[in-house]
Amino acid sequence: MIDTEHLLRDIDTIRHKAPLVHNITNFVVMNNTANALLALGASPVMAHAPEEVAEMAAMASAVVLNMGTLSERWVEAMLLAGQSALEHNVPIVFDPVGVGATNYRNRTARQIFKQFTPSIIRGNASEIMALAAELLDTQQQIKTKGVDSTAASDNAIETAQRLAQQLGTVIAISGAEDFITDGETVHSLKNGSPMMAHVTGMGCTASAITGAFAGVNTDMLEAAAHAMAVMGIAGELATLQSKGPGSLQVNFLDQLYTLTPKSIINTLKQ
Repeated sequence: MIDTEHLLRDIDTIRHKAPLVHNITNFVVMNNTANALLALGASPVMAHAPEEVAEMAAMASAVVLNMGTLSERWVEAMLLAGQSALEHNVPIVFDPVGVGATNYRNRTARQIFKQFTPSIIRGNASEIMALAAELLDTQQQIKTKGVDSTAASDNAIETAQRLAQQLGTVIAISGAEDFITDGETVHSLKNGSPMMAHVTGMGCTASAITGAFAGVNTDMLEAAAHAMAVMGIAGELATLQSKGPGSLQVNFLDQLYTLTPKSIINTLKQ
């Protein structure tokens, strides 16, 4: 169970300290994730050039690596930023977008984990199961539908626990119900809305927000759980005010910006 006092503390810290979140993310969602981080109270930077990412990562509160739109130079940048973050004790959030869809994405994921282990991995059920198939000695053959999940989140819990234990990391599985685990403890969260799946980049936004919480809380399990809670609560409250995906995008940002202790306590489902 999430301690709501700790969740409210982290939100307050983000709003007062504005942690710098260095995102190497895909160009489809840069605007969405930057605005979400700003609405929450964090400070986003989207720096992708290999020539500067190591320096940027070193000064950040957290680094978020996202495989959404891969290219050779972006992979190089992710490896450089991740190594720098590791050397400077900066938490790393990894979003294995579309892993399992192509050999290139699978190779990239393996390459990243050969260099460093992220502090938190956030993905949908298919991505987590496909990642486990690449990194662990399993016989699973998991294919994603592009960047979309083909499995329910609860189907990936045991796989996520095993992966978290073997890698020494925290895994957040997003879906109709979110699950967050360090291999032993499992948090489940039931906020959110089906309409969120009709807005591009909501998963990527969850990873960026996870970076903000990891930047203010050294407990990675708690940070990941808090991020997923805020994501679900804001999405659920925004849906109540929205006619469709277009208005949901705007209302979601407004909810992140205006979240109160009362709205969080009254809406949180776990």
